[in-house]
This record gives sequence, C-alpha cells and structure tokens, in this order.
Amino acid sequence: MRPNVPSDADPGHSPVTRDGVGPTPPTPPEAVAPLMRGISVLRRLTEADGVSSLSSLEKATGLARSTVDRITATLARMGYVRLDGRDAILAPRLMELGNAYLASIRLPRLLDAHADALADELDESVSLAVADRDGVRFIHQATRRRAMSLSFRIGDLLPAERTAPGPLFAIEWGPAEWARWRARREADPEGRGFPAVPPREGAYDDFEARTEAAAARGWALDDQLIEPGLVAVSVPVRDPRTGRVACVASVVSHTSRHTTDSLRSALLPRLRATVARMEQELAGAPREPATPDGGSPPPPPSSTPSGLGGLAAWTGASKQELGREFIESLARGLTVVTSFGEGRADLTLTDVARATGLARATARRALITLEHLGYVESSDRVFRLTPRVLGLGFPPLSMLPLPRIAAPHLAELSARVHESASLAVLTAGGDEVQYTARVATSRIMSVNITLGTRFPAYATSLGRVMLAGLLPEVALPERLVPLTPRSVTDPVELLTVLERVRTDGYALVDGELEEGLRSIAVPVHDRDGRVTAAVNVAMHSSRRSVEQCVQEILPELRTTVHRIESELRVAGMFRRVAGV
Repeated sequence: MRPNVPSDADPGHSPVTRDGVGPTPPTPPEAVAPLMRGISVLRRLTEADGVSSLSSLEKATGLARSTVDRITATLARMGYVRLDGRDAILAPRLMELGNAYLASIRLPRLLDAHADALADELDESVSLAVADRDGVRFIHQATRRRAMSLSFRIGDLLPAERTAPGPLFAIEWGPAEWARWRARREADPEGRGFPAVPPREGAYDDFEARTEAAAARGWALDDQLIEPGLVAVSVPVRDPRTGRVACVASVVSHTSRHTTDSLRSALLPRLRATVARMEQELAGAPREPATPDGGSPPPPPSSTPSGLGGLAAWTGASKQELGREFIESLARGLTVVTSFGEGRADLTLTDVARATGLARATARRALITLEHLGYVESSDRVFRLTPRVLGLGFPPLSMLPLPRIAAPHLAELSARVHESASLAVLTAGGDEVQYTARVATSRIMSVNITLGTRFPAYATSLGRVMLAGLLPEVALPERLVPLTPRSVTDPVELLTVLERVRTDGYALVDGELEEGLRSIAVPVHDRDGRVTAAVNVAMHSSRRSVEQCVQEILPELRTTVHRIESELRVAGMFRRVAGV
C-alpha cells in the first residue's frame, strides 16, 4: 500500500532519496502534510507537461482520489490550476511561484539584456543557468528561430554531467556534493529522473576530469553530451562580492553550424566579453533595499490576497464557500513562497509572517515543510528560495503563447454571452488584424472566421481598439476602401472615431466590415501597458442592438480581458510571451 504522504523525491535523484545520499530524511513532526501533498500534485502535473487526468494524478502520487480532488479544487481556487472535466491543467498564474525565486535572485533582471544582445550578435542561442544541487536549471533563454531549435525551457532541470555549465558549478563542490552526485549516478545511471533530456548511459564517466579541466581553463564545453548534434560553450558569471559562481552563461549551437573548435575560436572570446559586462552589472547593482525600520518591503500584489489580514480573510471566505474541498493549509503554505521576491531574497520568520499576515507558528510550519522538500534553505535564521521552486510548473508554462493563455477565457466568455469570441493582433505595419484564437458558437447563422484570417484593421472593432492605442506609432492606410455603405473611409473621420475609442476604451463596429455583422472589442495590454492584442465578441445584428452590446457584452468583455492581462503579467515577468 502506497503512503498517503509521498516523499516528493527530487527529479534527477533516486525515488528512495531526497538528495542523492541515503534514505529520505524523516518528515519533521511540524511539517504540513497537506502542503506536501499539494506540492506533489504540482510536481506530477509539471512532469506531465502541465495536463493530467485526475485518475492519473491519483496513480502518480499515491494519494486517495478524494485527496486529489480536494487539492486540485484548492489549486483551482488559487488560480494555479484549471479543471476541465476530468483533467487538471496548470494555469499561468502558478508561475508567480517561480517568479518569486527569479525576482529574489535578480539575475535575469540584471543580465538577460546582455544575453539577448549576445544572441543577436552571434545568431545563436544563449542561456543563463544556475546550480540546483547536482543538476543545472535554466533561468533565461534567448533562442533563435530555426527548423532545428532548442526546446529547453526556463526551469528545466538537467544533470550536471551532461551540460557545459555542470563542470563550472562542480568546481565549487565539496566532498558531500561529490558523494551525492556519485550516489545519484549509481542509482540512476541513465538519468531517467531528468525528463528534459533523453536517457543515456556510460558516456559521462569523465565528468570529474572535465571539472578539473574547467577549473584550469575557466570555461567548459558540451560536445554532444545532451544529444547528437548539440554543442555548447559556457563561462561562469561570478559574483564580484564573493567570487563565487552566480550563474553560467552558455552559447548553444548545432554541429551543422559550429564544431567545438569553432566554438572555442569564434564564440568563446565574445562570450567572455559579455560575461565581463555581466559581472560589471552585478558589481554595480545595489544591495537589496530595506525599509526604514530594517524589515523587508511588503510583497507586490498577488493573485492570492496577502498582507496583514488579507490572506486570512481570503482563505476564510474560500473555506466558507468550498467547505472541506478547500485546504487552507495548502493555500497558506504556497503563499509563503510568494512572500519572497526582489528586495526580499533573505527573510526571517518574522518577515514572512508580516508579509503574508500569517501567525508566526503557521508561517514557521510552512517554512519547515518547504525546507524539508528542498524549496527553501536557511542559515542564521534567514530563509531563501532555492532553484527547485522553478520545478513547480514553470517549464511547461514558460512556453505558453498568448493565444493559449487567452483560449480558456475566450471559451468562458463565449459561454456566458452565447456569442463567438476572438483574439487578434495587428500585422506588421498595422494594416490588418490577424485572428490568433477563437471560440465560435454553434448556430445555423454564425460568424464564420478561421484562425489566421486577416481583415482590414480600420473596418474592424479589433483593429480600431489596437490602432487607437498605438497611434501615431502605426499609420493609417493611405487608401481606405469602402467595404460596405457604412464603412468609414474619410481619414479625418476615422481619426475622430479612433480618438473616441481611445477615450471610451472599447470599439463597436456596426456593419462596416460586412453588412449585418456587429462586433465590440476591448484592447489587451502587456506588462508595460502597451496595447498588444484585442478581444471581441461578434454576432449578427439581429441578435443584439448596439445599446445591448454596450450594456450586456462590454462588461463581460472587460472582465475577460482583465483576466487575460492578469495572467499575461505573471507569464511575461521573466520571458517574452509569443504572440504579444
């Protein structure tokens, strides 16, 4: 019979160990069992690439089905999971856990522009990685669009011995770390615990020698260790204050473009120059800001209400609404992770309790649990997040484009208003809108538009809300063609219409694209407040009057767009969301 509380064995380590050496440490008596179970479900969902049936989660975790149901209901209430029939699907809001870690270390914020510039200069992929025990985890990827391109994602965990960054991190290992690595290799010689890479055996017995060579040279190579054809060169980025490796920068290519010799001769010097600039950036970065009283600044707004009394009120209301299906201790424990962030990398128990509004005893039990599972580490009564937090949903979610983020919200909108709903973006130059996501209603007479369809921007509600937000950055077409007798074709009149759209925050187009077609649209803004897309509801003019569209459809549209923008802000905090 499987235990009800799984050991939460680490990916890349033997299932009977937590850190590669000996049996899993006993669970502390203060640990929060529901939090451990909830994290186990999130990990299994991550390993399943973000989607799993509830019955599969039951089998994978060893938990009772009723427990899985309660956990997923709680995660759904937090916005971390969507429930679709019998499936649980990771939601973009879960990325706020990984964002808390990435913000706390500040490395992506300080260094990603340098990595992106190098990728543009070399026309090759560039990555930043940090050490996660005897593994390597990516924190930034600047990839090139090619037929053969990298599929590694932010948060993916790779075995140290199969990467170029691995030897550079291993230089700083002590006897305990080497013993852990050897135990893990013996227990899992093919590396099957690392799902991000294909299993291979026997090709990495020279890892210790490669580590010695890396220490002598100051750089390391990956000569097709991960898979045939993939080569990389890496250089450590050292923290100027401590001299230790803060992260490793790598240039990754394919043998069709570079050999290991050309990596050394052509790319390594430019990589070293970029790393020097990165280290200058770290040297000039101010230390973490502190509040006047010496405590940590309050956390930024989160999907789960926090701050003094906020979390307690929210969990209490959720418990009252969902009853026993809502697990308060799981919600509170995960919120502890989001109390960390930029300027809040190192927190005391008091800091965490103050930031979340939790009682000290509750915060302490959550921290003990997270430390036992390896998501938090502590020293001198100060806690900090570990890279393992990225393993909670970040890899599959970091690849979500805007259309997939918007799709479930469009489906909910369409179901509420019983009309078709669509997402579109402006094409280059701003002349046309292109449909990138759509949910259509089933009617005898319906709006027949397929993905990829393009229409003139000036004659559509989608185009007008985007043009209104982007003018004068994008210009109106020189020639405005009348598509119906109602089409606005006078440039001065159109500019007046767009000014009104900008003021009102929505556009309603009645029969200008096609007679009998009425649509209303609201703009979608990115993290910086820039209009990046639009959502509309379209229908035949016989079904709702113009007044009814404004009174009934517009509020629902705005609610939907608010939800999309909220998830887009979380998903785009440390990566570029495709389709934006």
